Formats: sequence, structure tokens, C-alpha cells
Amino acid sequence: MADPARPDTNKRLSAEPGLPVTGVLYNPRSHRNRGNEPRELDYPVIRVEQPQRRRDLKAAMQRFVDSGVELLVINGGDGTVRDALTGGNMVFGDDWPALAVLPRGKTNALTIDLDMPRSWSLEEAILAHRDGRKLKRRPLVLEPMGETDDPLVRLGFILGAGAFVAAIDSGQGAHRLGAFEGLAVGATATWGFLQMLFGSDRNPWKRGAPMDVKLGPDLEPLPHSRHGEPSRRSALFASTLQRFPAGLDPFSELPGPIRVFAVDRFLRRFAFQLPPILKGWRPDWMAEAGLHRASTDRIDLDLGDGFILDGERFDPGRYCVTPGPELTFVVP
Repeated sequence: MADPARPDTNKRLSAEPGLPVTGVLYNPRSHRNRGNEPRELDYPVIRVEQPQRRRDLKAAMQRFVDSGVELLVINGGDGTVRDALTGGNMVFGDDWPALAVLPRGKTNALTIDLDMPRSWSLEEAILAHRDGRKLKRRPLVLEPMGETDDPLVRLGFILGAGAFVAAIDSGQGAHRLGAFEGLAVGATATWGFLQMLFGSDRNPWKRGAPMDVKLGPDLEPLPHSRHGEPSRRSALFASTLQRFPAGLDPFSELPGPIRVFAVDRFLRRFAFQLPPILKGWRPDWMAEAGLHRASTDRIDLDLGDGFILDGERFDPGRYCVTPGPELTFVVP
């Protein structure tokens, strides 16, 4: 895991005072980690875990706790971050160590939000624990409601349903063509734009999915316009992040902690206006056209189709979404 082009860094780590006990969660399947093996640093207080299955995550996180880890470095993409937070939630509770993320995945939305360099190294993350900045972020907590075959409580930063599922499928196609991160987001957005213009009502970008969305402690229904079926929406997007890939800004001034953007039905007549809206334009006709924005501390979802959490599809069902623990991320 050490950078062989910087041989003096290990010596510096050994000589530096005040550095943290460090744990590394390493995902060898992440895009930029494939074909590489983590290397032990010449640094006496480091533990590397490579869980091969998700069910091994809790045990790996418990070993970090038992080792007295003060800095947890997540080496992977958004999916690795989601799995690390989900596993860590079982053992850390509200007492998390500081976190650092090495962006090694196909998509790295969290590190874009944190404004972290793409080439950040493990050595730099360890030094940043002492010398760098600290930023606070709260993930989403998705708790299944009612009877379910999958009772696991998951933590992540970006949730999407409806056309978002089709967008992830298109994004995988962009990855296969060699487009990643912001370029993949741009390619996917362009493809979705074309689907809105020329797709039929059966097109997955347009037909949407059955979903019931209620907000806040009083479970107020998210408004629905006259466009489309009242029980369906073309797209739902929710997140606690502040900045997004490709310069997207669907939430702008909304305060949070959870912010929501929903589309009742993609209409051809505003296809050319949706891109600037996703970049921050706020026309006064948005709600009438079926484009809704909201800020809340709770979402109750009843989803009749699958949904995406940090890049991976999960089963339909009923979920309660709330803000998670306040996490401290170290950045340069």
C-alpha cells in the first residue's frame, strides 16, 4: 500500500511523533486496487484488514476496536465506504475514530464532497490526522421497517430510486467504456437526457417506480403534482453530502441534514431545463412541473422497486431514513 516512488516517507513516519494508531480497511476489488496488494509500512501501529465477505466486516471492525485504532483509513470507493460504515455501526456506535478515505473506486462521491486529492496516499492520511483539517459529515441510516428478509441497517451517503436505478446501470456501461468519476456522471446524465427526449413511456428513465415518500416526524407526504400517476415518481434522490460530481448542485441552499430531490414524471417539455436545475437554477415553476426539493430529518419510504445506496442496488421494501452519527474525516 506504500508508494514505492516515495521511499523516504516510511522513514519519516517512523520518526514522526504523535501519530495515531491506524487501521486500514482495504478492498482489493476496488477499481484502482486491482492487481495490487497492500504493503506494510515501516510504522509500528498499523493494522490492515481485508474482509472477503460482507459478513466478515463486523469482526474486522471489532479487531480495530480491540487494537485501539484512532484513525480508520478506508481504501476503496463509495461502496467500500458504505460497507465500512455499515460494519462499523455495529461496533463503534457513537464513538467512532477519525476517518480517512483513499479514493480507489470507480466512483468516489464522498471524497469529491470532502475535496480530497485523487492521489492521496496512506502515509499522507496518517500525517493529516495530526496536521490536516477535520471535516464533519453525517451519513444516511437506512433501517428496514416491518417484516423483511434483510434486516441489516445500512449507512451510506447517496440514496436513489426510480430513474436513479437506470442511471447506475448506464454508469456501469460508461465504466466498461473507460469513463469514471465525473466523466462517468457526465456521460450518464447525457444518456438520461436523450432518454427523456426520445424514450417511450415504457422507458425505465421515464416510467419511474411505485414509491410512497413521507417526511419529518409528522410523516407529511412529499407533494405530488398533476403529472404522472400519484403512486409513482420518475426519480428520487436523497443525500447528506454538500458537493457532487460533475458540478451537480441539486440542493444548493437547502439546510439539511437530509436533502431530497424528486421528479414526479420526466416531461419532454422541460428536458432542456433540467440540466441547469441540477446545476443550481431554481425557477419558481419547479413544484408545478413536478420537481420537488425538501429538507428533513426523516424519510419514510415504501418502495415498490429496487433502490441504490452508494452505487449498489438493494431490494424494494419499507425503510426509515435518518441522519447517522457525526463522523470526523481528516483531509489535507
